[in-house]
Amino acid sequence: MKLKTWIAAALFVVPGAALAAEPIEGNWKTASGETAAIAKCGGSFCITLKTGKHAGKRIGKLDGSGADYTGSITDPAADKTYSGSGAVSGNSLKMKGCVLKVLCKSQTWSRL
Repeated sequence: MKLKTWIAAALFVVPGAALAAEPIEGNWKTASGETAAIAKCGGSFCITLKTGKHAGKRIGKLDGSGADYTGSITDPAADKTYSGSGAVSGNSLKMKGCVLKVLCKSQTWSRL
């Protein structure tokens, strides 16, 4: 393979590889200052606290792709689970937890 052909092929392969991961995957700084990791687990995305009093505890599971996700969110202090959602916008993740889809609380996390 000639060098020009190899370089042209590499230019097409590299951008595709960069887009393979979902925007929600990675480490996030929560509103309380803890670090939460979001990673694939089965066909969903699991949220696990990495720092703080509840480090190691899974606090959510979301389904979706692109910028919008839905599932469940757990308040680790109260150990109560709520219907939840997440919306990624650049390096921000707006998380929302709701009781009966009426009483909702939101917080914004930052990508680390």
